[in-house]
Amino acid sequence: MIGLDTNILVRYLMPDDPVQSPRATAFIEQRLGAAEPGFVSVVAMAETARVLERSYGLSAAEIAAAIERTLQIDRLQVEQEQEVFTAMVALR
Repeated sequence: MIGLDTNILVRYLMPDDPVQSPRATAFIEQRLGAAEPGFVSVVAMAETARVLERSYGLSAAEIAAAIERTLQIDRLQVEQEQEVFTAMVALR
């Protein structure tokens, strides 16, 4: 299992950096898999939501959609996934 930090998640969700975003996307989509999934901590999820709000100006609904997208990536294991899901529903 490989731990993912906030930067990788943000660069994957917001492909606005011409160098880092393609690298984050390739890492998540090509490097991770069932044999070696990515691990996303609750702290990284919370930090990602905060960056999406503060730095990118996303609305609560847009942040919820980004969290939902993250939860749907089968290559990732999200810590306390049910609680993260519950928080996402509350944002909507």
